[in-house]
Amino acid sequence: MTTYRIAPSILSADFARLGEEVRNVVAAGADIIHFDVMDNHYVPNLTIGPLVCQAIRPHVQVPIDVHLMVKPVDRIIPDFAKAGANIITFHPEASEHIDRTLQLIRDHGCKAGLVFNPHTPLHYLEHVMDKIDMILIMSVNPGFGGQSFIPQALKKIAMARRMIDESGRDIMLEVDGGIKAENIAEAAAAGADTFVAGSAIFGKPDYKAVIDAMRAELAKVGK
Repeated sequence: MTTYRIAPSILSADFARLGEEVRNVVAAGADIIHFDVMDNHYVPNLTIGPLVCQAIRPHVQVPIDVHLMVKPVDRIIPDFAKAGANIITFHPEASEHIDRTLQLIRDHGCKAGLVFNPHTPLHYLEHVMDKIDMILIMSVNPGFGGQSFIPQALKKIAMARRMIDESGRDIMLEVDGGIKAENIAEAAAAGADTFVAGSAIFGKPDYKAVIDAMRAELAKVGK
């Protein structure tokens, strides 16, 4: 039986009330807080850093999943580990030495993962599966919230699922971009088990109703 995890992205939350927002979304049933870091260099947007992660850490017990869309990436990893991150993922294009970056994350006590843009091939995984705890498939081009799901991502999710199954390792398979109740089951059927949703949750008045609707759709998968 697959364990499904809902990971609301605080990129779409009300930043004036961030502590309250993360508490509310966890009370509504979220399993993970997804934390998007953009540097206006690797991606064309500027978001939040370690101080914000440190500020929300006391408000929730669930894992904080930090997605680094920054280049270079190694310098900032220890700061996020110190700020309370539990999972840190990065893009292979942002690291000169992927194996070293993964080890750096793990050396700082966090789970490590790689993120794949719509155009990025999965072959980067071939020699580092033993150092990976999460694979994140982007179903939009990174940089902005509120984009529409790219259907081609389903094929990549299925390919990543096969690689995980063949490795025999316990690796989370996350999907990020345009996820909502209407398409979450499709992503799960392709093999994803962790679902990032931003505006689909934070853009609605009742977070619990949205998360419950997502779980109801996930319950139908495989039946």
